[in-house]
Amino acid sequence: MGLASVATASLADDVKLKTPETAFSGKLRPDILGMSTESNAESARAVFDSLLRGRTDTQTDIQQQKSGDGTGYVAALNFSLPAGPKQNGEMLSASFSSPASANRAYFVARNLTFAQDQQPSKADMIKEIMGKYGVPTIVGDQHLYYIYRKGSIMSVGGKYKEATALEAIDKPLDPRAAVKLNGDTVRGSCVAVVKRAQTKAKDPSAMLAEAKGANCDGVLSVQLVPGTPTDRVGIAQFTLLDVKQLISAAAIDSAALAGGQGESAMPKGSAPKL
Repeated sequence: MGLASVATASLADDVKLKTPETAFSGKLRPDILGMSTESNAESARAVFDSLLRGRTDTQTDIQQQKSGDGTGYVAALNFSLPAGPKQNGEMLSASFSSPASANRAYFVARNLTFAQDQQPSKADMIKEIMGKYGVPTIVGDQHLYYIYRKGSIMSVGGKYKEATALEAIDKPLDPRAAVKLNGDTVRGSCVAVVKRAQTKAKDPSAMLAEAKGANCDGVLSVQLVPGTPTDRVGIAQFTLLDVKQLISAAAIDSAALAGGQGESAMPKGSAPKL
């Protein structure tokens, strides 16, 4: 896993690395299994390896790309552990910017499929989620959404407690709260943006246009799919999207690429000896 480090060091010789802006700071820095949007490919790989150490049935997909100077770097990590009758299934994925913008994670996801006899109750899951991430912005449609703007979790007037979140989780999202969430702007819904991010290709070019239109700086989504019986959880999906960092990293990467192309286009010759 020295590839990301080598790429960063190599690029540092020609391009001054810049840390992209992020939606999260201080105590309001959500993580999934310790991976936050401060994580780079190397530190995220260590988390993945630690979690799945000793398993022989995991599948690993490490996607690499090349930066403007041709140096390879890790752009995405995908690990999966299949579910079984007595074994929980797990999928982990993370997507990263180029070394020019510090190879930071702008998208992190975890999908847990619980074995039939290991399905936790919704009440216990909601207690754990709110204990870790705090009070959600909006609850419903099987989701708890944490919408971040200007360094804090947004509120639309509903101060959820564990009991009220449990009551709301399987109901449709409150349309009045959704209107408050988007305010007077005509920008895109962060709920829709994070849902589409889960199904789209996770490279910056595929996600950038929607990120620029999103009415938030970041979003954490937790989906609890009912199990059997329905008061249990069959699938839990955690998704973290740093909208602000995606936009900032794309600008840094673009500038680095343009700078590299400009330098490479310049003549390399020197004056001959006369």
